Amino acid sequence: MERPEPELIRQSWRAVSRSPLEHGTVLFARLFALEPDLLPLFQYNCRQFSSPEDCLSSPEFLDHIRKVMLVIDAAVTNVEDLSSLEEYLASLGRKHRAVGVKLSSFSTVGESLLYMLEKCLGPAFTPATRAAWSQLYGAVVQAMSRGWDSE
Repeated sequence: MERPEPELIRQSWRAVSRSPLEHGTVLFARLFALEPDLLPLFQYNCRQFSSPEDCLSSPEFLDHIRKVMLVIDAAVTNVEDLSSLEEYLASLGRKHRAVGVKLSSFSTVGESLLYMLEKCLGPAFTPATRAAWSQLYGAVVQAMSRGWDSE
């Protein structure tokens, strides 16, 4: 990534990271609205959620949201050296593959991430900021998709 994109990402993330659970919930609510078939992938203690709201309010899922936001935070922190996260992200990809996530769903996750950023940042979510985040997310997905390539 060239300058000033890393700074756009860091600057916008500072606003989001003040309330990670709130903004992560926006991300997942949007994800379930766009791709409801993902809801059954989230089961805790053999409990199937009856609705996205049921899932989004469960303590176990709130923990998942926190973890997702921490992964995004790690990507932001290492935006200029994402290669340092390659193995971790490939391992995360393997975990997602193991629970039935399809690579194609990452496109919907990306749309949901951009939606959450736009809702959080409002007018500060400029086309340049959108492009920088799209580039970062693309790099993260590329690394995670290695988890589908390896056995």
